[in-house]
Amino acid sequence: MSSLRYAVIGMGAIGGFYGAKLARAGREVHFLSHSDYEYVLSHGLHITSCDGDFSLPHINAYGSPDEMPVADVVIVGLKTTNEHLLRTLLPPLLHPGTLVILIQNGIGVEADVQSWFPDLALAAGLAFICSAKTEPGHVHHQCYGSITLGNYSCRDEALFQTVLADFCDAGIDANEVDYLEARWRKAVWNMPFNGMTVALQTQTNQLLAHLATRQLIYEQMMEVIGAANALGVSALDESFAQKMMQMTDEMVPYSPSMRLDFDFHRPMEIHYLYTRPIAEARAAGFVMPRLEMLERELLFIDARNR
Repeated sequence: MSSLRYAVIGMGAIGGFYGAKLARAGREVHFLSHSDYEYVLSHGLHITSCDGDFSLPHINAYGSPDEMPVADVVIVGLKTTNEHLLRTLLPPLLHPGTLVILIQNGIGVEADVQSWFPDLALAAGLAFICSAKTEPGHVHHQCYGSITLGNYSCRDEALFQTVLADFCDAGIDANEVDYLEARWRKAVWNMPFNGMTVALQTQTNQLLAHLATRQLIYEQMMEVIGAANALGVSALDESFAQKMMQMTDEMVPYSPSMRLDFDFHRPMEIHYLYTRPIAEARAAGFVMPRLEMLERELLFIDARNR
């Protein structure tokens, strides 16, 4: 067992789940909590999971990063609508060798964080999981749960591999993948399903059950794959879109994170999920017309919803 100290920023459906799995496996984990700080301090963290429920009656929970110890690994599960908060949340948790893993949606998040902290070791965490946090201190894990890690700027290969081993030891299906491929691989699912469940007020299963929307989802996936190819990611092709369609057919009816943000009148993650990848694809000479239309619809819906 490694002696790495972990910190989790954003104890929601993602950070709460992976942090809880690491803590249950005996790793030292410190959670930065916000809205449910008082609750988890008194009642702990509870995971309802398709793989088996478990509870952590006592966790290391904090209301401020200034109260937390420095960490060897910081897991960021914060929504990208709050990305600017990392400028103040991260510094108290860092020592010169800290690795920060951004388990966040979208394209370009590492580049922006690196611009704020030029010497910081960064990795992308791409979670393939259906989970939600709809009440204080309680994460509902519906299905899947694997994660891929892409090394963005970590020069300490031993540290990176130890983190992968810790995740696996905690019962998490974790693998390393090329950074750029990892980000665009996740976008193949995220860009169609997040926005479409909002625009059409539905869930994943209903989108795939109707012939017209099923075809549109597939065409949007192929736009993302085309953009990835234009940016140098050659490992993604039509077979991956087919795999994502099949995977979604087999999952439980699901409302992605953007749909939940819409339902609870929270800001939606449009910039990194749509605006940024669309712009990067255009700069590489590739246009995504279906997803550009969806982005504009989402901008309208988001402004009206708040």
